[in-house]
Amino acid sequence: MEILQQKILIVDDHQMFIDGLRSLLRKQDTFVVVDEALDGQKAIEIIENKTIDIILCDINMPNMSGIELTKIVKQRFPEIKIIILSMHNDPNVVSEIMMAEAEGYILKNTGKKELFDALTKVANNGTFYSNEVLASMMQTIKVDKKITSETQLLSEREIEVLKLIVEEYSSEQIADKLFISKRTVDTHRINLLAKTNSKTLVGLIKFAVRNNLFTIK
Repeated sequence: MEILQQKILIVDDHQMFIDGLRSLLRKQDTFVVVDEALDGQKAIEIIENKTIDIILCDINMPNMSGIELTKIVKQRFPEIKIIILSMHNDPNVVSEIMMAEAEGYILKNTGKKELFDALTKVANNGTFYSNEVLASMMQTIKVDKKITSETQLLSEREIEVLKLIVEEYSSEQIADKLFISKRTVDTHRINLLAKTNSKTLVGLIKFAVRNNLFTIK
């Protein structure tokens, strides 16, 4: 699917890191850095005055943390997507970011390919939590091989679809893989959101993690 040009805001308290991201993103046309901020408060001022599609954000910053910024953006500007870029792989931090409904979370030591994969997925209304981040989340969960009362609410097909959503498959890809129509996949997505009491795809990921419905590859 072709992506319309995405306007990016970089929020990080290290200018050298911002400059590095700018340089990396300058080499292509799809993701354009329109502004930068050294803290969350400045980021909000920019958002109030400019059109922003995706925020690339650090966690530890002066005046306002990335987690606080994510919560405010999701409340006031829910159309803006957020990808966390951090050195932190602490399960509690990851859990907080998931609760705040950020669309993505990757580590700063990741490669260029994973960064662009994350941007592309999020721009296409998907999510991207790197394998390292999901593995960190799994450490906080007591693995139970028995089917929980939560998963009993789902049909076998819905569980299949949910697993593929977590693995970053698009609706079209899920339809091809399961030999069903995209319309049927979209119906499963709607049912999954309702049955898991989730509002977003991030909520579905949290449900899948909590119920051990996928394997870290």
